[in-house]
Amino acid sequence: MKIFRNLGLMLLVLSVSAVCLASETTKDGFTALSSDELKGLIESKTAGLVLIDARTQQEYQEAHIVGAINIPLTVLEKDASALNVAKNAHLVFYCNGIKCGKSGKSALIARSLGYTDISVYVDGIPVWEEKGYPLSTGPDFEKTVQTSKIKPSAVKALLDSAPATVTVVDVRDSKEFTEGHVPGAINIPVETFASGSGVLDKDKQIIVYCNSGGRSYTAYRKLQKLAYPNIAQMIFADWQSEGLPVAR
Repeated sequence: MKIFRNLGLMLLVLSVSAVCLASETTKDGFTALSSDELKGLIESKTAGLVLIDARTQQEYQEAHIVGAINIPLTVLEKDASALNVAKNAHLVFYCNGIKCGKSGKSALIARSLGYTDISVYVDGIPVWEEKGYPLSTGPDFEKTVQTSKIKPSAVKALLDSAPATVTVVDVRDSKEFTEGHVPGAINIPVETFASGSGVLDKDKQIIVYCNSGGRSYTAYRKLQKLAYPNIAQMIFADWQSEGLPVAR
């Protein structure tokens, strides 16, 4: 009997947790979908689901969630009739992640037009891509980007003279970070960089680094997609070779 009581308690906890997850909302009161929740809606072919990419046409053509249609916020703001779907549709808006306001603003316009079943996929394309979920990509998706490189001495000078204006991010794994990192740096491993990027202030310069450049290049590319305006890449091996201080 004790086993069944424990099982019942576990089921109750799971049920309460599910209710809490389902009740998560954005600041404007829209249902906030997680990546797994959206993936589940798509895979189950939810009736009336309309997935809307609120980014620019160029961004949409580069890569978008499979099945999404493109109604850029700029278009919707000028012409509300661009949202030409049934009023009983289940609308899901997304854009470039938690710091991107296009999906939320589009959802507000939809609400003003009388739509009532509206959700927002807050994490957006960067996290969706990071998780390896299905994307429809264009020819420019794998195009190499030119990163803005910054010398370790310049980073050290910034950290000494204006630390409040910059965030240095070590994108290696936690073990590597613990063994030695730039003093004052924070650790967001590249594998979960997009989902962990919410702690980064868009008003600051973001400098990403790894040992030799591969992982920081990936993080840099993710920052671009997240629309961070002031980013740079540094190499930790160069920091060490210049004899600059290392925190452990």
